[in-house]
Amino acid sequence: MRSRNFLHAEQVSLSWDPPGLQAGVDEAGRGPLAGPVVAAAVILDDLRPIAGLTDSKKLTAARREKLFDEIRAKALCCSIAEASVEEIDRLNILQATLLAMRRAVEGLRLKPVKVMVDGNQLPRLDVLAEAVVKGDALIPAISAASILAKVHRDRWCAQVDKHYPDYGFAAHKGYGTAAHLAALRAHGPCPEHRQSFAPVREAQALLAGRECSL
Repeated sequence: MRSRNFLHAEQVSLSWDPPGLQAGVDEAGRGPLAGPVVAAAVILDDLRPIAGLTDSKKLTAARREKLFDEIRAKALCCSIAEASVEEIDRLNILQATLLAMRRAVEGLRLKPVKVMVDGNQLPRLDVLAEAVVKGDALIPAISAASILAKVHRDRWCAQVDKHYPDYGFAAHKGYGTAAHLAALRAHGPCPEHRQSFAPVREAQALLAGRECSL
């Protein structure tokens, strides 16, 4: 018997799943130092199976791109949503992630009877929901959501790289690599950086110290 989330935070125990549409939900971008956190929700069509769905991190970028298009074409419906840098800094990254997930579910054209979310945390929803640890490798609908979220965020990184080429977003996707940290120290944060993340705060303080010494 498994524990689930129903009608916001109320916990109920059920030994069965209700009949009807089920959605998978996953996110991308919790760890990076910059940019929005992205969530996707997908309801797959059993009559139009998609081969090769798995955790997006196990796929090459080219394979993710192809699956992104196939998922958008074959799924019954799907939705991609974000929580902004401002929301991340105001709410914290966990709450912003849950907010993006809720927006993704609410953006579905069809309402599912159940939502399966990758991980061990659930957003506040008005439908039955279950948190599934490592669900992106176990449940095709969550795998599909992980692919949509990852590709969408990677495309965001490629676009923002054109506006802020000094930081190398297209290469590191916002993660705290050595090159990214060096760019932060050299140039200070850009408007897309998350001020609530320690490396960004430290870079901002370093920049302020330089300005004061001039």
